[in-house]
Amino acid sequence: MKPTRPLRLLPAVLLLALSACAGPGGGGDAQGAGLADPAKKDTAMRIVSSAENSSLDWKAQYAYIEDIGDGRGYTGGVIGFCSGCGDLLKVVERYARTAPGNPLEPFLPALRAVEGSASHRGLGRPFTRAWVRAAKDPAFRRAQDAERDLHYFDPAVARAEGDGLGALGQFIYFDAYVMHGAGDAPGTVGFRTMRREAMAVADPPSRGGDETAYLNAFLDARVAAIRREPSHTDTSRIDTAQRVFVREGRLDLEPPLRWKVYGDSYRLD
Repeated sequence: MKPTRPLRLLPAVLLLALSACAGPGGGGDAQGAGLADPAKKDTAMRIVSSAENSSLDWKAQYAYIEDIGDGRGYTGGVIGFCSGCGDLLKVVERYARTAPGNPLEPFLPALRAVEGSASHRGLGRPFTRAWVRAAKDPAFRRAQDAERDLHYFDPAVARAEGDGLGALGQFIYFDAYVMHGAGDAPGTVGFRTMRREAMAVADPPSRGGDETAYLNAFLDARVAAIRREPSHTDTSRIDTAQRVFVREGRLDLEPPLRWKVYGDSYRLD
């Protein structure tokens, strides 16, 4: 899971306009389609990328790797896998199983040794250069996608579907998984705690509740969680993005979508 990028790393305000290009029969923007729909999943990844990487081009982030100074070591890839959290290690292990002899395989012992810390021991520039080189390999990109889906996307979507939520709610759950992880950890509040706190305030649709009221309760719980975490301070990915979608009633995450993160403006038409 990747914490919020520090403001010092963000560029000036930018405005991007992209077209949703799924045509008739393309399975793109059918009313009621959830994030299992490829076009909706792509939309979700673009919105996540706007917060994680200040870009809607999420597919350019396979090569992303840096230490953002949050105490979790290196952050890299399409959703910000962390060397300190251990999910970056899982990506490299998966890559090694499918493509032995790859540029990252020699760093597996070092990645195992630094798990749970911010250490760069045995990694450094040779590791980051190897990561960027590996990102050109489709097998490495597939490894990132598989770990994202296994530990973040699929559990979030399944839980949201069980709670009776549409595409927007599924995205809101997914983004919470990406930023906070499923469970609480030292210094963090996880998705399960947020969901429990939201359900103490409002019932989800699966229990007969109003979807908008429940999503607002979940976002309230998430803002409170962000403010309790030392590595997270900015709540704009909630206040000027997800709240906007809820307020506009875009429960199917249908375009046009316009939002801001850290003051940067984005749109999907």
